[in-house]
Amino acid sequence: MGATGWFVLGAPWDCSGSGRGEQAAPDALRAAGLSAQVGRDLGDAATTITSTHRDADTGVLALLDTVRAARTLTDRLAAALVNLPGQRPLVVGGDCSILLGIVPALRARGLVSLWFLDGHPDFLDGAASETGETADMELAVLTGSGAAPLVELAGPAPMTPMVPVERVVLLGHRAENLDDASAAELARLPPELRRIDASTLMTDPAAAGERAARWLEQLDPVGQGAWLHLDLDVLDPDALPAVTYPQSGGPDWEELAHTLTPLTRSPNLLGVSVADFRADLDPTGALAARVVALLTRVLR
Repeated sequence: MGATGWFVLGAPWDCSGSGRGEQAAPDALRAAGLSAQVGRDLGDAATTITSTHRDADTGVLALLDTVRAARTLTDRLAAALVNLPGQRPLVVGGDCSILLGIVPALRARGLVSLWFLDGHPDFLDGAASETGETADMELAVLTGSGAAPLVELAGPAPMTPMVPVERVVLLGHRAENLDDASAAELARLPPELRRIDASTLMTDPAAAGERAARWLEQLDPVGQGAWLHLDLDVLDPDALPAVTYPQSGGPDWEELAHTLTPLTRSPNLLGVSVADFRADLDPTGALAARVVALLTRVLR
């Protein structure tokens, strides 16, 4: 990572409200050396969620806490983008719900595209999710489908959706040997959503990354901007077991690095978010060090 080219902002966010481990990831990654790899470490936004109340109308867990956390993260990131011009943000969570705070800060500056690497599509809503966790649904919310208090985080229509679905590329999701619930979630994806599933990605990881980069670069030939989101459960559990919802059939560290490199080298790259590292499942810190090594390799 270029020492002056990036800043870190932590988002200790666990949408379950249970304190199960994702919220400890920013500190764990710092302990593994992340801060030394960037120009500035801005500390953490106040995004801790403690509510376990499931909203009766929307089915969303911790809805009010989530809206508050999202707005807090938006404000912190927006201020950092103003105060640190020329530096790219690396936002470390926390779970994938951090995107609900990240994208509004970007959206205020114009249209944004999204590379979304995840073992799951995250395209449920409050009714369809077994738990109501926003980490089940953030991609749906970002593309305009879901509970109004979340969908409108960047402002009411016509500002929504936060990311038009044609500006999203989903990579690494599992599409084979799915249980019924996972198959039903996959069927919810809009046909215009571009996707490269895990099996296709693993056949030629570098080509998958190059194709994803090219798709969004064609939308924005002048480099308007794309955000890269990495849910670490895109990795196979043999590579990284310290995630909340592990799913077999994913890439290893080397394959993931080859996929990420064309995206992080793209002139369109605005910044990166990293989510779903369970520090409580990494007692020695060895897996946190592996995450930092990956980031150091691909973010230059």
